[in-house]
Parts: sequence; C-alpha cells; structure tokens
Amino acid sequence: MTERIVVGMSGGVDSSVAAALLVEQGFDVIGITLRVWPWREPEEATRKFGSCCSPESVDDARAVARRLGIPYYLLNSEAEFERAVIEPFARAYAAGRTPVPCVACNRDVKFGSLVQRARAWDAVAVATGHYARITRDAATGRFLLWRGLDARKDQSDFLWPLTQAQLGAARFPVGDLGKAAVRAKARALGLVTADKPESQEICFIPDDDYRGFLRRRIPEAFGPGPIVDGQGAVLGHHGGLVNYTVGQRRGLGLSSARALYVTALDPSRNAVVVGDADRVNVERIRAEQVNFIAIDALSGPLAVAAKIRHSHEPAAATIQPLEPGAVLVRFERPQRAPAPGQSVVFYQGDLVVGGGVIARAEVP
Repeated sequence: MTERIVVGMSGGVDSSVAAALLVEQGFDVIGITLRVWPWREPEEATRKFGSCCSPESVDDARAVARRLGIPYYLLNSEAEFERAVIEPFARAYAAGRTPVPCVACNRDVKFGSLVQRARAWDAVAVATGHYARITRDAATGRFLLWRGLDARKDQSDFLWPLTQAQLGAARFPVGDLGKAAVRAKARALGLVTADKPESQEICFIPDDDYRGFLRRRIPEAFGPGPIVDGQGAVLGHHGGLVNYTVGQRRGLGLSSARALYVTALDPSRNAVVVGDADRVNVERIRAEQVNFIAIDALSGPLAVAAKIRHSHEPAAATIQPLEPGAVLVRFERPQRAPAPGQSVVFYQGDLVVGGGVIARAEVP
C-alpha cells in the first residue's frame, strides 16, 4: 500500500518542491495550507496577512498542487495558532523576552496538531520545506536531526523542540538540496513559485512591523519607565520594554560620552538596563525548557557548539545539567548579547544534540 504524506504548503518554492519530490518518489501526497490569520480586506493582503496565508500565497499553493496532480485543502487554524503561537509571543515580549515564534509553531502546530490531523487521513507523516535532515540510528532506533546540507539555508535551529515521536512523523524532502537546486527543480517542473522571492519576516506580522503589532495587541506593554545603569542610577526614560532587546545600541535616546548597550530588561521595575560593551559579552547562560534529540538525557558535562540566534555561528561550549529541564551553557569565549527568550541550540558537527530557551546570563 502506498504511504500517504501530508505536505504543509506555504505558497513558497521550498514547500512546493518538497511536495514535488514526494510525488516523484511515489508517495500519495496531500497538500494543505494552514490559515492562521483572518482574511479581511483582500485588496490589502500583504499588509493584513503578512506572508504566510494571504490569498496570493494560497493561490500559489493551490496552483502547485494542481500542477502536481495532488489534492489540496485550506485548513482553518486561526484559534489554534492564536493559542499556541501569537498569545505566547505577545506575553514573552511583555515580560522582557525576545521570543522565536517559529519554534512554537513547529512544535505545537506543524508537527503537533497537524500530525494528528494527518493521521485522521491515514497519513504516516507531515512534510515541510525546512532545510534540515532526519536519520534513524540503526543501533538505538533513535531519530536524529541534522543541519540542512546547504549551511546558508539551514533551519534546524527552529526544530530543536521536536520529540522523538514528532521527528518520526516528520519529513524534510529539500534538506539534502541547496537553494539553487530547489529553484532549478521548480523551474524544470513549471511551478509558479520557482522564482518567488523569499520572505524573512515573521509570518503573522504585516510589513515586519512587530512593534506596531504589539502596540495593538498589548498596549499596556508600552508604559514608560526608567533607563538605568548597572548600579541603578537613572540615565533616561523609555516608552516600553518591547522597544528594546539585549545588545541594542541605537535608539536609546541617551546622551553619553561612551557607547551604551542594553544589557538587560527588568519587567519587575519596568526598567531598561544599560552598560558598556563588555557587559553584553557573556560567558555563561542558563537555558530552560531543554529538549535533547541525539541523547536521552544529559548526565554530565558535554562539549558542543552552541548557537544563540539564527544568524549566529555556533561557538564552542560545554553544557552541564542543572535541575530537570535546565542546563548551564559555558562558552569557551564570551558571546555577544544572548537574549532571554531566544533559542540556544547545541550541535556536534551537523548533528543537533538538542536545544533550549535562553533564560538569563549567569554571573560566575
């Protein structure tokens, strides 16, 4: 019996080619798009919907499905996305953190509830256009997550929370390809998405204006407060913690003879803490909500390369266990501005050991 796979189709080239490759491999493929944002005023689609589920993106995904000869469905996931992604995103910013909504979406939506829906269709897996790879260790039966073959497009750092069950039900057909090869494949197949520009914005935030989005969503988070130095001296005032992130230098509105950087956000005082450049260079961080993929648990210190933001080159570090769900990350050299709320992902070569959420810098 031919295995059935559900493909999450965003209307972009990567997910289009993912679906095409699975069709070529002989799978029974179903294409779906998750509508995570309400459809209003379609003439202003880009501004209203961001990039993920505008009518144009849905039209492109449907056209690709038609070209490939596969069934296609548009699923209403507004309420679920609100609960699992948007509300935690807003709460995190209000608490002085810098969240990564794609991580929550992958864990709770794409490889969470969508996997359950796929099983109702007798599908064995959900596939996406992520640049990452999955293998299974023959000796242990453990599923392993690897960086995408194209290091410039690698998205494994957005997938670290996936459980063994989720990895077993995930497929990343373009993980072994580079971006140029993906576009070439799409052109060869005559897919309308072949030369579609990439979007780097958060999918549910129109025009990448996250501050405008948050102002509408949580106006109370824009209350004024003090900007203080490390000793608590007031240097100025701010118009809301959500306007700042750790490591920020510009836009502080301070008059100072030396360069000052945001070193911390303190929601208990509604204060922005600033300091010299050396105060944002951190040697040790605490990570929480830790999930391990390559190992079952951490029993002692382990050498890894740790990545603290998507654009960060993984840096040599040692991780050691704290209480359950938490680890201490000690870098060989201080790293600039690890921001609470961001992911820290642990690698050994291209293998994803696991990851967690940055809680705070730890002072030795």
